[in-house]
Amino acid sequence: MTARVLVVDDILANVKLLEARLSAEYFDVITAMSGPEALSICERAQCDIVLLDVMMPEMDGFEVCRRLKANPATHHIPVIMVTALDQPSDRIRGLEVGADDFLTKPVNDLALITRVRSLVRLKMMQDELRMRAVTSREIGMRDPLAEAVAETGLNGRILIVDDRASSHERIVQALSAQHQVEVEPRAQEALFKAAEGSFDMIMVSLGLTDFDPLRLCSQIRSIDRTRGLPILVIAEPEDEARLLRGLDIGVNDYLLRPIDRNEMAARVRTQVRKKRYTERLRDNVQQSMEMAITDGLTGLHNRRYMESHLGTLVEQASMRGKPLSVLILDIDYFKAVNDTWGHDAGDEVLREFAQRLRKSVRGIDLACRLGGEEFVVVMPDTDAGVASIVAERIRARVAGEPFAIHKGARAIDVTVSIGMAQRQAGDTEADELVKRADQALYRAKRDGRNRVVLDAA
Repeated sequence: MTARVLVVDDILANVKLLEARLSAEYFDVITAMSGPEALSICERAQCDIVLLDVMMPEMDGFEVCRRLKANPATHHIPVIMVTALDQPSDRIRGLEVGADDFLTKPVNDLALITRVRSLVRLKMMQDELRMRAVTSREIGMRDPLAEAVAETGLNGRILIVDDRASSHERIVQALSAQHQVEVEPRAQEALFKAAEGSFDMIMVSLGLTDFDPLRLCSQIRSIDRTRGLPILVIAEPEDEARLLRGLDIGVNDYLLRPIDRNEMAARVRTQVRKKRYTERLRDNVQQSMEMAITDGLTGLHNRRYMESHLGTLVEQASMRGKPLSVLILDIDYFKAVNDTWGHDAGDEVLREFAQRLRKSVRGIDLACRLGGEEFVVVMPDTDAGVASIVAERIRARVAGEPFAIHKGARAIDVTVSIGMAQRQAGDTEADELVKRADQALYRAKRDGRNRVVLDAA
């Protein structure tokens, strides 16, 4: 796994030691000798993960981490704090300023490499989503990067998998004030519950008696619906080998018994924050994809989508010898609506027209707005006879009831002209089909409007 690791420490010998260990595992290592230098490197997006010493002059590691996590541009960069401090209070302080994990000096080589790989893997999964989110922000959508900074990680849904009542009862008691907590002592039932429920995190005890807990973690990672669910395992101090194996297969974090309640609360909040951040990125990408193919005013597919999709449908119909019909619709005298009643009224008419169009077409039909007052309906597996019935239904539904404008204060009559064309035996290109439907629309307009005309070809 290739990644760029930033090692931050004011003692050169410590820097060289970590650099040698990471380089041996083929990581690309860059270094910084102070907090301000590290912040500058991160702001220039020159690293994938930060190994950050706590005890530094001028600006300590806690402050560096706090600034990284408070900046939407660097919030996503994983931070592992490397420290000689081994008290729970020190770890809690680091987690509260946003650290993703801790390594205690002297650093264990296996622990170092496993943690770095785990966090880099998570970051790489998020990077493409982040890039798309930045693009979405530039076109005016909400900014999930800024929202991530404000996320508290509270009120999460937590699933605990632990078959020792004395253990999970204490965990529930500690977390219930800040989260919704459920317990499932049976591992296989927990897997089904995790897949069916909308949990923010799952906590798995490595002390399960009737099932291999690492197999459960692996299964969680292999199922689509739980692949992104954060996993925190609870281990005994002597479980180091299994713990490192768990981190290698996708476990996000761990707690060692005896559990410090404050550290547990901080680690749970951290994992809930990360999950919600990733979900915001995914939602943002989905929304931006929908915006790219959807007309903002009417909610119908836009011209870009129609042109791309119609080409595919014509090609499929040609290969299979199936019929395909296209309707082009134009609202009659629409310019007069804008000129007489205003553009706001025109927008109301377009939105209501789109609603009536949706109600008139079938599930397999594709309704799009080409632009202005012009619309198109693509009808797969449909000959001219059936298409004529649908077109007439659209025309009648539009003409049959006045359109409300000015927020219901007035109502005006609206009609539509429709041109139709059916794919011919030799048609292999969408443009020819659309052209014929457009010619039919022209004849509908010329012959008096408010009518359906079939292409004569």
